[in-house]
Amino acid sequence: MPEPVPGPRRRTPARTAAARAARPPRLTHAVRRGARRVDAATPASRDRAVDALRALAVLGVVLGHWLVTALVPQDGALHTASPLRHLPWLAPVSWVFQTLAVFFLVGGHVATRSLASARTRGLTYGAWLRSRLARLLRPVLALLALWTAAAAALLLSGVPFATLHTLLKLALSPLWFLLVFAALTAATPLLVRLSPLWPLAVVLHVDILRFGLHTGPSWLGWVNVAAGWLVPYTLGAAWTRGELDGRHAARLLLLGGTAATVLLVTCAGYPASMVGVPGAPVSNLNPPTLAAVTFGLAQCGLALLLRDRLRRAMRRPLAWAAAALVNLSAMTVFLWHQTALMTTTVAALAGGRLPGLHTRPDDLHWVAARLLWLPVFTAVLALYWAVFRSREQGARRRPASGGSAGRSRVVRVHRAADRGAAGAGHRTHRTHRP
Repeated sequence: MPEPVPGPRRRTPARTAAARAARPPRLTHAVRRGARRVDAATPASRDRAVDALRALAVLGVVLGHWLVTALVPQDGALHTASPLRHLPWLAPVSWVFQTLAVFFLVGGHVATRSLASARTRGLTYGAWLRSRLARLLRPVLALLALWTAAAAALLLSGVPFATLHTLLKLALSPLWFLLVFAALTAATPLLVRLSPLWPLAVVLHVDILRFGLHTGPSWLGWVNVAAGWLVPYTLGAAWTRGELDGRHAARLLLLGGTAATVLLVTCAGYPASMVGVPGAPVSNLNPPTLAAVTFGLAQCGLALLLRDRLRRAMRRPLAWAAAALVNLSAMTVFLWHQTALMTTTVAALAGGRLPGLHTRPDDLHWVAARLLWLPVFTAVLALYWAVFRSREQGARRRPASGGSAGRSRVVRVHRAADRGAAGAGHRTHRTHRP
């Protein structure tokens, strides 16, 4: 009698579960594979510390705004409030997250280096400037279009004008930064050799007239909007010239900037907070004061000291892919982060006054609750990023071969690299060009 043929062995549930647990999740595997592709396609000559510093600067501004900006219902309208007004001992939070000086440092370094490269290639100043400004200004049109429509809808629906004013002021506040940055970018040929000491001297004299002698016109302080941010921008140009390569200059900036800021805050009466506080008589940021500029010098010194550590950290594919992603969408993230906060706040009003969102930011309970809202803000910002990131990267033509239109150049370059296409590294360099 023939023996029965054994059927296929069935895995027990426990064994199947163990096998699934042993396999890495598909999403994690895909993320790691994509990160390795980005890492492999990046030219070895690229200074990854520059991109890391820019990503940290953008994320610092976003988190800082989310932590110190509250929208509180009062008298039938929404008004801005800040925990820094009620809890002044939280001022060190602004020291960590007010990172605009680092962004201008990196911006000056990248712009002057890019201009030198353009001149070497025979590119005209006009063509260079158009390419630099297009990335900055394209996302602005989408923001203005959405908020124009939103403002009209809110007015027609009977929303109080005070609420509309609050929302528009927050939503459009990032534009002042872009205007200043665009102006400095346009003036880069004139700033290539400018010493940071000249704009620093302008800020010093303006503050002496404003706070020491109490003379001069009311608009005098706004001179510091240009002069104040010229200081880190021209430091970036000095970085390009090789004047900040050693650690000595970085230590001098860090220690000198820190000492000057401490003296200005403790002895000269400057505010301890490095961001504006609603109701405060003086703001260190609007317009920039000498304390904000010296604090920025300290930040720039610290950033320069961290370059080697950041380069080592960016050798990890996941860390580098994250930094590259933030850099590719830096303006989108910066422009829409306040809108993400306001969208969450207004939408949640239907559930009543929620702690950390609609309540007065005057105790530690608010601070703890606000920290719990940060993932929600991040998720809403991710939605805006998914919708509007294409505005920053620009329109894509459909390839003649029938490839998909609108796909990021990063993806196309990485796929070309995977296929071993010649010149992929050069195209990737153009893709990640600051």
